[in-house]
Amino acid sequence: MSQTYFWLQLLFIIVIGVYFISVMKRQQGSKVIVEKESKKEMDKLQKLRDIKLSKPLSELTRPSSFAEIIGQENGIKALKAALCSPNPQHVIIYGPPGVGKTAAARLVLEVAKKSPKSPFRQDAKLIEMDATNIRFDERCIADLLIDSVHDPIYQGAGAMGTAGIPQPKPGAVTKAHGGILFIDEIGELHPMQMNKLLKVLEDRKVLLESAYYNSEDTNIPFHIHDIFQNGLPADFRLIAATTRGTESIPPALRSRCLEIYFKSLAPDEIKTVCVNTMEKIYFDMEENVPEIISKYATNAREAVNILQTAVGINVSECRDKVTVQDIEWVLNSGQYSPRPEKKISSKPQVGYVNGLAVYGPNIGALLEIEASATAADKGEGKLVVTGIVDEEELSSNQSRTIRRKSMARSSVENVLTVIKKYLNVSPYDYDIHLNFPGGTPIDGPSAGVSIAVAIYSAIINVPVDNSIAITGEVSIRGKVMPVGGVVAKIEAAKAAGALKVIIPKDNYQEMFNDMVIDILPMDNIQEVIDIALIKEQETKICLTAITDVGYLAAKGITNLNKSKSNITSAHN
Repeated sequence: MSQTYFWLQLLFIIVIGVYFISVMKRQQGSKVIVEKESKKEMDKLQKLRDIKLSKPLSELTRPSSFAEIIGQENGIKALKAALCSPNPQHVIIYGPPGVGKTAAARLVLEVAKKSPKSPFRQDAKLIEMDATNIRFDERCIADLLIDSVHDPIYQGAGAMGTAGIPQPKPGAVTKAHGGILFIDEIGELHPMQMNKLLKVLEDRKVLLESAYYNSEDTNIPFHIHDIFQNGLPADFRLIAATTRGTESIPPALRSRCLEIYFKSLAPDEIKTVCVNTMEKIYFDMEENVPEIISKYATNAREAVNILQTAVGINVSECRDKVTVQDIEWVLNSGQYSPRPEKKISSKPQVGYVNGLAVYGPNIGALLEIEASATAADKGEGKLVVTGIVDEEELSSNQSRTIRRKSMARSSVENVLTVIKKYLNVSPYDYDIHLNFPGGTPIDGPSAGVSIAVAIYSAIINVPVDNSIAITGEVSIRGKVMPVGGVVAKIEAAKAAGALKVIIPKDNYQEMFNDMVIDILPMDNIQEVIDIALIKEQETKICLTAITDVGYLAAKGITNLNKSKSNITSAHN
């Protein structure tokens, strides 16, 4: 019996041994197979990495210092002031694409590290995120931006998940701790993510919650207890960039950030970009090439793309100099539209005013306003307004739709009241046609003063000074009310060739004293009329047409020099 038991036990041991040996062989074989497959994949990966194309021109010409970012001196100065000080601030950068927002954000941390009073350590990191690629996870399991908790019931929880332990996962806010978190196109971020980000900026840490966490569970490691009780650190400075307007950012987030505006590039700045680009790639171009490109490109990226295509044409045709014909072909092929650069009128006109507007991220533009007035029966005049938004619809969260009259249309009605009450003219006795040329829908109250001048000029048939640009809202009491974007509007007026700019008195700033254009702050509509309209019409015409022999003969003027002296004296 004992002998039989012995043999049975031995047989059992042999079977078990054979089983474990086979299992080990299978594991070893699997390991060998995995290693072989891994080696094959690594070889494929290495072959892929050995294949390298040349860098695109846009990458070669990317600014490597603040000096290479063209046209954003004020924005860069504000960015340095915000982040290179002992108490750095959060920043939101607004601006059109291709003007240097991302490049500036990448460079400022290195500059801040060199500041002796900066709190950023030398190992501080810049963590970049693109809001268009950040998905919003309602379950809060996998969040690339904000720290999250990987609960154990989900696949891939690992050994701790098997033991029922929730695992905190750091997001970009914790990875940026002690440094800078740069979020490009933050206007595309999900509203819930913005609210979470706002909370992190306020607390400078992320507090996590999980239904699987128990503070009394001794199986949970100490560091996880510490994270759930004290949160993950997230003390960083935010740099956010967006090509959208301020309306895309929650007011609570904006209030915690310094808002900086990068402007679109002027033609002269586009020329500088072209010259710098060609110098970096050691390629030659004709003298007029930057001039042509500056008439179409509004930012550095557009200019570089045009040049890159032109250089490609040269390489394919074995040439080494970009010509004007190359650029013209690229512009026609790419269907580029000319820049909307407007210039002031060459002469004074009745009912024609140089208004000013702002669009996009604080970009100024000259706004043409023209009016025509024809006498009608007393009190039977009609008003026609073209080129503006007449009405707009607003949708609320309660699924209600509100239709309201546009602010520009309301400004026109305010103007009629002001003209009748304060300028002693009844506009209701005239058929008035007010037009905003250009085909761009206009809305906003800041054209009120310009509209008043245009209509009043058309009614009394007196021309408006063509060297003056005007901005400001008008109240029904005849007051010139403050408006936004005045600095951008002044820059646009200067670029358009205006010599003077009329602005509301409340918008005046000391910085305007240093500008090379006259800034005229006004308090009421009568002051604007006195400045804007050319009252001494005959004298003005004489001064502008003094060399016109036919005009002089018609007036009986025979001594040119003497007459010019007399007219000039009378005008002065």
